Amino acid sequence: MKLNGKIKLAIAFIITIALFICIYFYLYRNNEAKDISYIEFMEYVESGEVKEVKLNSSPKLTGKLKNGTEFITDNPRTENFKEKLLLSNVEVIENTSGGIAGQIIPVVFMLAGVGVVLYIIRNGSKQAEKEMANMANMEAETSLSKRITFDDVAGNEEAKESLKELVDFIREPEKYAKYGARMPRGVILYGPPGTGKTLLAKALASEAGVPFYAVSGSDFIQVYAGLGASRIRELFKKAKEVGKSVIFIDEIDALGKARKGANSNAGSEEGDRTLNALLTEMSGFKENEGIIVIAATNRIDTLDEALLRPGRFDRQIEIGLPDVNARYNILRLHSKNKPISKDVDLRKVALETVYFSGAKLENLLNESAMIAARNKDNMITMEHINKAYFNVLVGEEKKDRSSITKEDKEITAYHEAGHALVTKRVSKKNKVTKVSIIPSTKGMGGFSLNIPPDKMYQTKKDIENNIKIALGGRAAEEIIFGADYITTGASSDLKKATEMTISMIGSYGMDSDLGLISYDVIANSNIAMDSRLVERAKAILNSFYEEVKNILLQNKEYLDALAHKLIMEESLNEEQIDKILDF
Repeated sequence: MKLNGKIKLAIAFIITIALFICIYFYLYRNNEAKDISYIEFMEYVESGEVKEVKLNSSPKLTGKLKNGTEFITDNPRTENFKEKLLLSNVEVIENTSGGIAGQIIPVVFMLAGVGVVLYIIRNGSKQAEKEMANMANMEAETSLSKRITFDDVAGNEEAKESLKELVDFIREPEKYAKYGARMPRGVILYGPPGTGKTLLAKALASEAGVPFYAVSGSDFIQVYAGLGASRIRELFKKAKEVGKSVIFIDEIDALGKARKGANSNAGSEEGDRTLNALLTEMSGFKENEGIIVIAATNRIDTLDEALLRPGRFDRQIEIGLPDVNARYNILRLHSKNKPISKDVDLRKVALETVYFSGAKLENLLNESAMIAARNKDNMITMEHINKAYFNVLVGEEKKDRSSITKEDKEITAYHEAGHALVTKRVSKKNKVTKVSIIPSTKGMGGFSLNIPPDKMYQTKKDIENNIKIALGGRAAEEIIFGADYITTGASSDLKKATEMTISMIGSYGMDSDLGLISYDVIANSNIAMDSRLVERAKAILNSFYEEVKNILLQNKEYLDALAHKLIMEESLNEEQIDKILDF
């Protein structure tokens, strides 16, 4: 079994501590002995009170009195001293270990401890570098055997077009050299998690027919000084030996965070060393040698400016969440090897999966397949997909509901009915596809599934409507049960409403009172945060809350009808909701 560097270091630390404890007890085992003068010692000898004496060549000798008291005194080291003790009926014990050997042994212990630590650290560093090289080799082999192409990546058409151009650069760099064009040294793919950044990098390497060296930024963050930098050099050395290749660094923000400067305590000296090694290696590429570095991150705003300049990572390509057409194509791609029933409408699923990433869509179909397999059904139906959809969003339905009282059920019904009713009254674009009061394994008592329209931007009116929708549950509770009986069920709603309000007035400049100033800039500087932001957010939330209560009071008959139907049915779909609300 191989031990990693941290475990080896811990073992070395324990061994060293143990050695020093041994040295301590060896040197100071006689600390409890009574220190007496030589004159007192001789008086004890003459009076017959000394039981034994341990003789050695050191300046001190030890012994024991007949009453059990241990003592230490000066050693006269005279020729007849031993004879005098024997004549006085004192037991003499010869002990030569306290001389030169006694002085050498502690030094030997210390040198052995230091040696053990240095040996383990040195071997740990070598082992880590070997593992790094092995990992790079393994990734290069496996990626080519799988042959992932751009056809295997649905959506992100713009990003694919940008990367397809790099395939030609890698295959025929000489063609561009004629025109004095330099191949991009690096490309950063940035965007939310699960959008296909790693998949696109693998597709680039496969399309170009070159080795693919995949590592993570966290692989270079080490406790050993200089090891991160040496790993960077080893990786690039491997790539240069092969020639044309793709180096992929996932989570580059782990090693490429902006450096803080000499006077800051927030920076890491080892992290800066590793980042400097990466910058140096990227600058050391020869023109058009066919090596390109692809990096992926969810937080491009945290990266050091030196990484983003031309000559390092020349291009930054955003890999965003898929739109409705891209979602449809992703669903089609992942359904190819699954027995999908004819009643499954993937276009409808695509419409209802706003803000789903490619990874989340793949997980949705995988969950559907697992549900169908558990039920031993021949095909994956729309029912399986709908069940998987709600499992992904809110979790599995709770089987044991014995702890849920009638009052709890009624409160949940009115809370979720409030969300649904406000959604239908304030926004004609948002859809409510399902409302449920069935508790889930994620701790939710129920949910109202609000699907916003698929659009690139949100208007001020959109944000205001979403804030009102979030406040609908709490407002319904207050209207029906009274202000003294509102519950904790609205905590996540209030959090969302506050976040949206702060963003609207503090980040997007959508408030006439606070103007166009961005409070994000103030928060990241040393300027004191203006308390007017909090006061203004509070005023807006209170105003919207009163407006929401008025909407619900004007539509109380619909609120009651929705809640009562929910108590009876436990869940309602879009058609049932529209029928109750006369839509």
